[in-house]
Amino acid sequence: MTAVEDTEIIALYWARSEEAIRQTQLQYGRYLYAIAQRILHCNADAEECVNDTYLGAWNAMPPQRPARLRAFLGAIARHIALDRFDRNRAGKRSSAAMILEEFAECIPDRAAPVADRLIWEETVNRFLASLDQKTRTVFVRRYWYLCPVRQIARSMGLTESCVKVMLHRTRNRFRDYLGKEGISV
Repeated sequence: MTAVEDTEIIALYWARSEEAIRQTQLQYGRYLYAIAQRILHCNADAEECVNDTYLGAWNAMPPQRPARLRAFLGAIARHIALDRFDRNRAGKRSSAAMILEEFAECIPDRAAPVADRLIWEETVNRFLASLDQKTRTVFVRRYWYLCPVRQIARSMGLTESCVKVMLHRTRNRFRDYLGKEGISV
């Protein structure tokens, strides 16, 4: 079966066609499962998060018309998985919790108004665009996909020490960048 273009899938959502869910599952099901599984480490929870992602996409389109469907769906899946993670791990400390704590010093208050969060997201994208490819890949793998340092190092042919130093320096650069942009963390 030929792959359906993202614009066609989005049009199916806007037409309220259930085919949108089926096409999303075919194109992005494994990707969404990988995001949820990396956060939750539980097959049943990850599968449930993927199904919740399809519902989230269904409820969001319309009115939203995402420019990048993969990123849009990934953000929904990640958000749902992190919420599930918080509920499942209340009071427990895990590797994902430690990664999020590591990055917490660079995140503004979650209770900020939507407009402020949108400005923050645009700022993050500009910061990521300013990084070289290797640094950006390491940063995104660690703080978006919550990959362990060992896995990042192995996949990129780096030492764990090198990855840790890159992450530390990039977090510091990011915090400084946010300050220059007038965003307090």
